[in-house]
Amino acid sequence: MNRFAELLDRLVLTPSRNGKLKLITDHFRAVEDPDRGLALAAITGELDIASVKPAMLRQLVSERMDPILFGYSYDYVGDLAETVSLVWPEAPESRPNHDITLAEVVQKLQSASRSDGPAVLARLLDQAETSARFAIIKLVTGGLRIGVSARLAKQALADLGSVDVAEIEELWHGLTPPYTSLFAWLEGKATKPEKAARALFRPVMLSNPVGDGDLEKLAPTDYAAEWKWDGIRVQAVSEGGIRRLYSRTGDDVSGAFPDVVAAMEFDAALDGELLVGSPREATGTFSDLQQRLNRKTVSAKMQDRYPAFVRCYDLLQLDGEDLRELPFTTRRARVEAFIATLDPDRFDLSPLVAFDSWDQLEAMRREPPHPIIEGVMLKRLDSPYLAGRPKGPWFKWKRDPHIVDTVLMYAQRGHGKRSSFYSDYTFGVWSGAEGAEELVPVGKAYFGFTDEELKQIDKFVRDNTVERFGPVRSVRADRANGLVLEVAFEGLNRSTRHKSGVAMRFPRISRLRWDKPPAEADRIETLQALLD
Repeated sequence: MNRFAELLDRLVLTPSRNGKLKLITDHFRAVEDPDRGLALAAITGELDIASVKPAMLRQLVSERMDPILFGYSYDYVGDLAETVSLVWPEAPESRPNHDITLAEVVQKLQSASRSDGPAVLARLLDQAETSARFAIIKLVTGGLRIGVSARLAKQALADLGSVDVAEIEELWHGLTPPYTSLFAWLEGKATKPEKAARALFRPVMLSNPVGDGDLEKLAPTDYAAEWKWDGIRVQAVSEGGIRRLYSRTGDDVSGAFPDVVAAMEFDAALDGELLVGSPREATGTFSDLQQRLNRKTVSAKMQDRYPAFVRCYDLLQLDGEDLRELPFTTRRARVEAFIATLDPDRFDLSPLVAFDSWDQLEAMRREPPHPIIEGVMLKRLDSPYLAGRPKGPWFKWKRDPHIVDTVLMYAQRGHGKRSSFYSDYTFGVWSGAEGAEELVPVGKAYFGFTDEELKQIDKFVRDNTVERFGPVRSVRADRANGLVLEVAFEGLNRSTRHKSGVAMRFPRISRLRWDKPPAEADRIETLQALLD
């Protein structure tokens, strides 16, 4: 367990991608089965421990120390697992004379009932040292927050075995923890695992943003253009009676979209954009789509209110034939013919955009025909479907972001290496009649600024705090006092959950306006005009 705890500690403190990759790869190389496989499952979110919930953890702590003191400690530290691991009373007499393994911890927690779970967890925490306690708590709360994605963990596996990460991704959904057959293959001790499941995920092909000077090197006649729709990229795969809907990262989201899955009466793998509404009438916003995202099940009422469909881009497999090596023009012809055979309420085809020059396409990009379009995609006519983000075949040319001046209202402590800083910011704009203006929150962002600017904002927050709510601070913000944040965002949706009535898409801090008085920040009418 100590080795897994050390891995988590070092990953939290390592900012670079390559540094994290090396740490994970070295861990897989040094640690034996099944501990390394369980570590992989924890990192990728495939490890389920149902017997303990965060609320139970808080109850255990309140039985061992004053709740008010714990509240102050949590406010100062900013991370639940770190706080509990530090304040948990030492019980050296209960510690075993050997390092308990990750496999032993997982076995005890997974075999415990919901009623026994808290007592089992308490015994494990009593037996562990501080760093191991931190790791155990991270396991049971399910959110490691160590800056490592499932994709990065799979890349570490690929590095371990000197194979392409696409091979790992194509096998992934047919494997289960602790992945002993996978590690045996990567270390040359066994043959490659068979694709044990049907309807597996195919690694998606990604695009590169159009950069300065890129279009000057490209001939418009070599590329096709499609609209870039504001939904989520999905892969609809049906094979041998098994149907799955995957996100672009390979997560199975079928449970949230049974209406789409029910219409997948084919033997194929489609690549497209998941949207809500009607393909032939009104298409809903991303905010509408969010009503159904991240749900294990959805009610019939929600399916009726937010019907889902897939706007298809590509055809990767049909009746057992892999089409990915074919050029885009050939695949496009195949998908056009195939879509015509499907349920038109659940599947349609993203249309091509006819253009003769980059200037003509840019004009259409700036003024698209539908509000759910966020730009255009450029696809080289002879390009095969390649996993990853190859440079050259596909480009994305998004609309320019919107810019608005806001006022910082609340700040919250970050996580990991940012746990000592107030790095998550809620900002607002002015609303109300002259003389009775008030700030209404319109978004939250935690990136877009440098490390030096983070220190400056953190100091401002500490110097101008007016109220505290756990790890959140309310910051002085009126027409004469406050910090103006220039915020860039991709889009705007109406929202009944926010007082302002709007919700931003992908907001980020683009500039700190120390020079601008808060009274000169934008008003809610500016955002409402964008919606209208």
